[in-house]
Amino acid sequence: MELQTKARIIFGKKTEKLRKAGIIPAEVFGRGIKNEHVSVSAKEFSKIFKEAGENTVINLVDEKGAKTPAIISDVSFDHLKNEMLSVDFHHIRLDEKIQAKVPIEFVGEAPAVKKGLVIIKVMNEIEVEALPNEIPHRFEVDISALENPGQDISVKDLKPVAGVKILASSDATIITVAESRKEEVVTPPPAPAAEAAPAEAPETKEKA
Repeated sequence: MELQTKARIIFGKKTEKLRKAGIIPAEVFGRGIKNEHVSVSAKEFSKIFKEAGENTVINLVDEKGAKTPAIISDVSFDHLKNEMLSVDFHHIRLDEKIQAKVPIEFVGEAPAVKKGLVIIKVMNEIEVEALPNEIPHRFEVDISALENPGQDISVKDLKPVAGVKILASSDATIITVAESRKEEVVTPPPAPAAEAAPAEAPETKEKA
């Protein structure tokens, strides 16, 4: 997986012109290299980001054809404009282990849902340590066996991946089934009936 980069000499507020032209400002950093200011095609980057995410190695190819292995470290978004503002690429060595967060993908349908129970997703990603090319793109968790309250799937239930060390506790819960909580409708007690006011004694006029 490769992504073309170009050296960048535009900084600050002027980078808005790049974005309008379909180009994203980016930075390349890492141990043993000097930080580089580059730019990438927004269209091409979007394709790779959708496929690679933040834990797959990609090769950054500069204007001279030199390749730099890297992972996507950070992406800044403008959610109002629905556009990417900037990207950080972390240069890595393929022979050194790194730590990365791998997303969890839940597959299947849980029978517990049809029973009106609640499925609680406790974790959405798991941190691992491995050589860059051995980091999985995702962990699949099949929830089709979740049927009754108290059932759960923990980190220890994940299928082992060769060369990948999971850093989360093996007993950590990934997803669990809980009782459904129905809203209780509280009916206020009837207001006490108003007490009748005591009748007033008729006034008596004294004779002059």
